Amino acid sequence: MSHSYRLAPPTALSGLARRLRALPPSCGPVRLIGVDGHAGSGKTTFAGQLANALGGAPVLHLDDIASHDELFAWTDRLLDQVIEPLGRGETAHYAPYDWRARHFGPPRPLPPAPVILVEGVGAGRRALRPHLAHLLWLELPHEDAWARGQLRDGEEQREFWAGWVTAERRHFAEDPSRPFADLLVHPLHTGYEVLSGPAGSTGPDQDVTHGDGPSAMC
Repeated sequence: MSHSYRLAPPTALSGLARRLRALPPSCGPVRLIGVDGHAGSGKTTFAGQLANALGGAPVLHLDDIASHDELFAWTDRLLDQVIEPLGRGETAHYAPYDWRARHFGPPRPLPPAPVILVEGVGAGRRALRPHLAHLLWLELPHEDAWARGQLRDGEEQREFWAGWVTAERRHFAEDPSRPFADLLVHPLHTGYEVLSGPAGSTGPDQDVTHGDGPSAMC
């Protein structure tokens, strides 16, 4: 059934939180929730507010899994360090990447929890979707999202952003997330509007050739 509702942080996110907690576990005992969208679309802010509504649910930021040398080629590391241990009901340990020092730090524990949010560009990628209980997509056109991100990061990150935009375009052209989203989250001036996503019309194993986005650091 199609639905649409408006959410104003923080307390009104409780309805969405209840819906997510009611989902069946998807990765061992964990309901793994992907929060995807273009860089600069507001995923980190939204995930933080949703985590609070979930009573302090852990948030795994994909910025901690990616690196300068592997902006998107981090699938195996995520599966080995996080998904497989959680799937066995064990505490995962992942080494967060330090973007200033350009190296991975000491392992950080991620115990199983009723709900864990995985936030970042590529959270809905093909290799991760079988382990997700739900996929949420931050619905902001890539031009607006990238402009916001570059304004946020300042002039010193101009060179990084030039490389990032190219990499993100390539990633979503080859492995789009939006067509598989269960919910589309529209950022508003205050709060969010949540709409049914296109996942119901696209099977999990169907190939999608068009890129992500509502029109033809996270």
